[in-house]
Amino acid sequence: MSDYQQQQEEEATDSNIINVFWDKGMLDHDMGTGVFDSGIDPGFLDILEKHPENPDRIINIVSILKRGPISPFISWHSSSKPAHVSQLLSFHTQEYIDSLLEADKNGGKTICSGTFLNIGSWNSALLAAGTTLSAIKYILDGHGKLCYALVRPPGHHAQPTRADGYCFLNNAGLAVQYALDSGCKRVTVIDIDVHYGNGTAEGFYHSDKVLTISLHMNHGSWGTSHPQSGDINELGEGTGYGYNLNVPLPNGTGDKGYKYAMVELVSPAVRKFRPDMMVFVVGQDSSAFDPNGRQCLSMEGYRDIGQIIRRLADDHCNGRILIVQEGGYHVTYSAYCLHATLEGVLNLPAPLLSDPIAYYPEDDASAIKAIESIKHHQATVVPFLRDATH
Repeated sequence: MSDYQQQQEEEATDSNIINVFWDKGMLDHDMGTGVFDSGIDPGFLDILEKHPENPDRIINIVSILKRGPISPFISWHSSSKPAHVSQLLSFHTQEYIDSLLEADKNGGKTICSGTFLNIGSWNSALLAAGTTLSAIKYILDGHGKLCYALVRPPGHHAQPTRADGYCFLNNAGLAVQYALDSGCKRVTVIDIDVHYGNGTAEGFYHSDKVLTISLHMNHGSWGTSHPQSGDINELGEGTGYGYNLNVPLPNGTGDKGYKYAMVELVSPAVRKFRPDMMVFVVGQDSSAFDPNGRQCLSMEGYRDIGQIIRRLADDHCNGRILIVQEGGYHVTYSAYCLHATLEGVLNLPAPLLSDPIAYYPEDDASAIKAIESIKHHQATVVPFLRDATH
């Protein structure tokens, strides 16, 4: 061990250790090959690519956390169990779960566009849900403040009644409901995956106990599995009106634009809401090099976001953060960006890992203009942001 690594280990205390919940059984989920995520072999291509949501992306995240410079700050937990069907019903309907059970029993099926439940997929999905529930329980039982559910298949597009966008079970949504059922009064979900966290939003769309904030590229609806648009007018309904805040960012938004959104939109909303639990939903598909997104975050931007999340949690949630893995499909750069995000959450004084490929210049004018427009809209129509006594 080098002197530098030894010094890092000595500096790592219980308050800045990230507890990583992981089980290799989640690698059994395999959606095959084809033209990107279509599963189609057109017959005239010699090389078909793996489905973007494949095990390699997660294997690299595991390896960078085990052997990268952040490793002294990581504590591994691998004793999670698959979620029971009864636990899934806290977020999903019985009818929907029964349809997945039937698909698994019959050897799998295409659930929706780009989303294939194959042999091994259902067990992986149950492990992902169970692993995330183990992580939130660890926090709520007082064993640690920072937990990372390193899970796949992802979950934030899965709605109570349907699968969507590579997602079968909403891991973050299950954790949020568990937190509420365990006595948390208010939970904030901040989702930085490049796509709208529509499933989580849908699950709490009528609740004023959960503030869902999603920063995503402005992609709109993509069909019957994803009817939500992610625009600024999807604010929640009934008692939940105003507690779903969408931040659709222009394509090409990078580090400065995302940081501006976090400072001008996310932080004030969290301060007003005063949550006692933070769920940080991370996807590295908002990076500049991801094949499934059109944003331009680099490691520096992810590190800044992680630091802001940490400050908000320290101020309002006694430092408690559950991090839940979602997308991120560049097999190498996603691991680097996750490393940078966790450096930010740890609030380390200096970067541990340099960026090997970031070089895009950023024109943040369009992003700032869009964010100012969203800020004005929210200040006008969101009741709790206007209420001085909230």
